[in-house]
Amino acid sequence: MPLIKKNLILFFLLILFCFSSSQAQELKEIGKYKDWKTMVLVEPSGTVCFAQSSPVLQAPKSNKRDARLFVTFRPSEKITDEISASPGYEFNKNNSVTAISGKNKIKFDIVQQGFAWIADNKIEKKMVKVMKKGSRIMIKGYNQKGSQTIDHYSLLGFTKAYNAAKTACS
Repeated sequence: MPLIKKNLILFFLLILFCFSSSQAQELKEIGKYKDWKTMVLVEPSGTVCFAQSSPVLQAPKSNKRDARLFVTFRPSEKITDEISASPGYEFNKNNSVTAISGKNKIKFDIVQQGFAWIADNKIEKKMVKVMKKGSRIMIKGYNQKGSQTIDHYSLLGFTKAYNAAKTACS
């Protein structure tokens, strides 16, 4: 569990860097590929590279949230293809968070601090393959009140953004 906790803390810090204008100079966008961006963050502990996207459609429409989907690489920790989703709120831990693309349905195992992660790297690699082949992926989750939200992400540009992040951290 300490590794998961460490990853959660690092990822939370990464997100703070993404949205904090005072720290923007430490985070560098290295490419924009249709609906995806590739970012690099240089930290004292090593370089973190990731591809990220925002939803093209959210349900319910009346609840605008700052949701994101990420695929992250941390070579100093030997972490590749780390998939995470943030809905812009705290997930309800009593309900599952799932990714759906075509006939593929993948469950996120860890829900903590406003993020969901997949614990098994083999499943993450499978999801990356699904994302490379697909045109859209939906992330379904539930808020603290038990209401379902669905974030629709375009996969246009995903493969290029993913490859750029992987290359930047290799």
